[in-house]
Amino acid sequence: MDDIYQIIADYDRWFYLITVVWTFFEGESFVVLAGAAAYHGILNLPLIIGSAWFGSFAGDQFYFYLGRRYGDKLLQRFPRWRSGVDTALEWLHQYHVGFILSFRFIYGVRNVSSLACGMSEITWVRFLILNFIAAGLWATTFAGGGYVLAKTFESVLGQVARDVALAMLAVFLAVVWFLVRRHSKRKIQALQQAHPPAAPSQKSDVH
Repeated sequence: MDDIYQIIADYDRWFYLITVVWTFFEGESFVVLAGAAAYHGILNLPLIIGSAWFGSFAGDQFYFYLGRRYGDKLLQRFPRWRSGVDTALEWLHQYHVGFILSFRFIYGVRNVSSLACGMSEITWVRFLILNFIAAGLWATTFAGGGYVLAKTFESVLGQVARDVALAMLAVFLAVVWFLVRRHSKRKIQALQQAHPPAAPSQKSDVH
């Protein structure tokens, strides 16, 4: 376990980069685990919050852009998204600011809410400001929640709590590595199937 601790300590900057990339897409579980690791001194809590804040903010700004530019085309191509988008648009109409500040915490519409906001009449600037605030609330809540949970566990489990948090973070990263590797292999196989190598040319023996 101390070896894992040392590896994280030596390459901690990569964990902040992973946090940015992961939260660009979603990443609640990782942020909670990173917050727990921060309590035990493995990672820096303000940097984890900042990384998660930036990643989440950038991700939802990107989805907002997709909704504003390609929303209807995306729904035609992925019709299963329409139900979630319609629900998000209805809640946006009813609650407006409250919905934008809270949709990251709502299961079922979280992934399509920023896309739906892009398809609405809300302005770029208004969404950018509210999205920035919302991303900060989200990052602080989950990273801080992990920090508090680790503190609570330590009061019950003692020193074992640090090893548990460290093991969970290591397992999570191993799963991420496995999924990324498997996805890469599938991409390579798909490319090979789409573009098979050309058969070697055979010279004629007829003169």
